[in-house]
Amino acid sequence: MNKDMIHEQGEVTDKLREECGVFGIYDLDGQDVASTIYYGLFALQHRGQESCGIAVSDTHGPKGKVSSFKGMGLANEVFNEKTLESLHGDIGVGHVRYSTAGASTRENAQPLVLNYIKGTLGLAHNGNLINALELRKELEYGGAIFQTTIDSEVIAYHIARERVKTKSVEEAVRNAMKKMEGAYSLIVMSPRKLIGARDPYGFKPLCIGRRDNSYILASETCALDTVGAEFVRDVEPGELVVITREGIVSDKSMCLPRKKHARCIFEYIYFARPDSHIDGVSVYASRIKAGRALAKDSPVEADLVVGVPESGNAAALGYSLESGIPYGTAFVKNSYVGRTFIRPKQSSRISSVRVKLNALKEVVAGKRIIMIDDSIVRGTTSGRIVKMLRDAGAAEVHMRVSSPPFLWPCYFGTDVPAREQLLAYNRTVEEICEKIGADSLGYLEIDRLQELTDGLEICRGCFTGTYPMEPPKEDIRGDFEL
Repeated sequence: MNKDMIHEQGEVTDKLREECGVFGIYDLDGQDVASTIYYGLFALQHRGQESCGIAVSDTHGPKGKVSSFKGMGLANEVFNEKTLESLHGDIGVGHVRYSTAGASTRENAQPLVLNYIKGTLGLAHNGNLINALELRKELEYGGAIFQTTIDSEVIAYHIARERVKTKSVEEAVRNAMKKMEGAYSLIVMSPRKLIGARDPYGFKPLCIGRRDNSYILASETCALDTVGAEFVRDVEPGELVVITREGIVSDKSMCLPRKKHARCIFEYIYFARPDSHIDGVSVYASRIKAGRALAKDSPVEADLVVGVPESGNAAALGYSLESGIPYGTAFVKNSYVGRTFIRPKQSSRISSVRVKLNALKEVVAGKRIIMIDDSIVRGTTSGRIVKMLRDAGAAEVHMRVSSPPFLWPCYFGTDVPAREQLLAYNRTVEEICEKIGADSLGYLEIDRLQELTDGLEICRGCFTGTYPMEPPKEDIRGDFEL
């Protein structure tokens, strides 16, 4: 790949990335499901824009026959009508990916399809295992040969190995779950069953839907809405669900007490679509609450509150509602900047940020602006956007952030980088403010985080360094690179 080509998520640069989105369906009437999976992936595209794939099987046909197709790019770049029509089957899984571990290559695209002595497995995984290296070495010493550099293949192999020793695929998944440490939402397709599993801490979301005589598993409820399915319920942290012709069977033997749950707070702040509900909590309402909390804890006199598209918009509205300061639109976003973006060369005067965002001079000129964004990671983009507002004539720029300062890396499927790369590391809020060129800066108070989830337990590791489980001694991301 050309070194000037970089994979991005359609947002301004220096944003966090989520590893991926998963979607599965079993049509009990025997209808083909590939097109439904495609539209489900389309709804989950915000969770990953590097690669995507679909794998389907016919539960009435011969065991072991799986049709699959995957590639690099967005769903509408990888699939077309002809491709979808060639994928025949009434049970299937789909996946959209952004890599936080493992290279961005077609080989690492999912779903993974495994042919083994008991038949086939199709697997889609969202998350990151912190003990993947140990699990991989265990398999390699047993003679396993890996085709990818992702921990999802480690999961698939362990399920397949357990299946040889067990009476059912769900028992094999359960045994594999007992070995896995870290974050995962899984959808597993066997020849006659669709299985969903969520790690005991509940880092990553997974929900169940139904449309007519079809059952669906998906990362977010917005995907259910898109395909015309009704929301049934969330898969609970630690729960394993098995969908067969007889219905849904639940196994909660690995569930932890609620107080040990550790949902990723960034599902609510940034990753999930605002029209989704996760574990019964509205993502949009969470962002409104974050904005209201910022207005209470970090007030400032100003003329206009604006959000950095897209995830900053709802928090900005919340700040406006609480403070009484008018809410406005200060940025125009170029919606056609896709997954692959050609970074301007250093010799060019073109700003990569301005290619994606531009300020409305008529809106901000002469005004004191409160600019709301969901996070500051390395700080490069925040500084450029502050300057953009000043260049457009803003009299003052006050930045408010709907999350606390990042001080620690994440090992659970979010690409918070090493501490030394984080702008907040070893800097005070005043020093960060000076670095990005704002007139003032305020972060969401860490004690406010649980308010966003209506009291549900969350992970605060990237803010506090205290993780729900013992983290690796070193950064394990990329250890499988070939």
